[in-house]
Amino acid sequence: MKFSNKIICWLSPMLLFIVSCKKLVEVPGPTTSMRSANVFSNDATSIAVLTGIYTSLSQWGVTYGLPAMSVYPGLSSDEQILYAPGSNTSYLPVYQNNLTVANLPGGLDIWTSTYGLIYRCNLAIEGLTNNTALTPAVEQQLMGEAKFTRAFCYFYLVNLYGDVPLVTSTSYTINATLPRTPKDQVYRQMIADLTEAAGVMSDHYVDATLANASSERVRPIKWAANALLARTYLYTGKYDSAEMQATAVINNTSLYRLTGRDTVFLKNSNEAIWQIQPVNIGQNTSDGLFFILPSSGPNYSSTTYLSNHLIDSFETGDQRLVDWVNSVTVPVGGVPTTYFYPYKYKVNAPNVAVTEYEMVMRLAEQYLIRAEARAQQGHLSDAAADLNVVRARAGLGNTGASTQPELFAAVQHERQTELFTEWGNRWLDLKRTGKVDAIMTLVTPEKGGVWKTTQQFYPVPLTDIKYDPNMVQNPGY
Repeated sequence: MKFSNKIICWLSPMLLFIVSCKKLVEVPGPTTSMRSANVFSNDATSIAVLTGIYTSLSQWGVTYGLPAMSVYPGLSSDEQILYAPGSNTSYLPVYQNNLTVANLPGGLDIWTSTYGLIYRCNLAIEGLTNNTALTPAVEQQLMGEAKFTRAFCYFYLVNLYGDVPLVTSTSYTINATLPRTPKDQVYRQMIADLTEAAGVMSDHYVDATLANASSERVRPIKWAANALLARTYLYTGKYDSAEMQATAVINNTSLYRLTGRDTVFLKNSNEAIWQIQPVNIGQNTSDGLFFILPSSGPNYSSTTYLSNHLIDSFETGDQRLVDWVNSVTVPVGGVPTTYFYPYKYKVNAPNVAVTEYEMVMRLAEQYLIRAEARAQQGHLSDAAADLNVVRARAGLGNTGASTQPELFAAVQHERQTELFTEWGNRWLDLKRTGKVDAIMTLVTPEKGGVWKTTQQFYPVPLTDIKYDPNMVQNPGY
């Protein structure tokens, strides 16, 4: 496929150039090419390969690549509103559920950028396999990180696009003509990767050398693999396995606990399973920069705000609406108008101390995964108990749900109000639970569009259709 050729071209000279940033990316280098013989010949340069992936995720922000999961799918769903949609043409097609191969926003090309990360993971896996030059513990941790990250990438690809090519090598001759792989097979590869990663990665957080324990939660470890396994098993209907993996994370109370609402999204929060450390000079999180509205209200830079569908979903007394949502009221046509925006991250000022890291995976999701998995297995009281843990932190009383359908619905509602604007959870939940048509048939006309069920999957970039003779486009495009 064309992405393989593109990745080789731009990765070779620059992949190991790393932005200066404390702790995570203070790794000696640089080497000039990942294909150089010396890249995997010592611990430091090998570590830099995986560090470079995390650096890319941080640099991209929330309008490009995988980190854009917090923005674009939120606009696709019933979660976010686009300000002045007629003028915001780059966001308009995804917002109105009117994507085509011709109007695909550049930032929404998650396909190409994510396959770039997969290529880098595959190159690392090949370089680490049977490698006797590295410290064994370093080799094992890096192999686990590479396989974890590959699975992490494929999780979003299959949920955004459906069947996708399963690329597990760096061979251009193989990759150039790969067809789309059934998503069930991709999930099997993800589970295999994550199972192996959980078996070899550290059970405690490590520093940039991988030799020392660290308070920084910016490199994935064993528990991140368990957490992603729990999510993957939930999505594939393997509820007993989802419960088991989530329980492993929840029971690790020496590392993880639900924190107060005001500290969840701080750097190295005890709720964090994996965070991305900011590397762009002078900023905290990209979410804070993008989502926090100025006092003058939304504009062509601060272009999204929360929908009434989300705001109205909070129960009376839900303190997440107080602590994780903020608002500005400005006159519009002489009428005071209130705009609500995500306030999970509080810092959007430049050149201030870094106090917040981008949250990728956290403990509350594991409670909700386990609650849903238990409800699906008929373990209703246990499901309610997990749900009540999350509700208690939100300042709410115990759930009134008691039957299996009630508990399933209660979990989905709790996911909506707990995980909003985090990595596209709402959009993915609507699709995997079969609710997307019912919800979006009502919501899309409010946004000026007409819902078609084919819009639940994003289109494959036209370049990959053009250059791969075995690639087929998603229906409706």
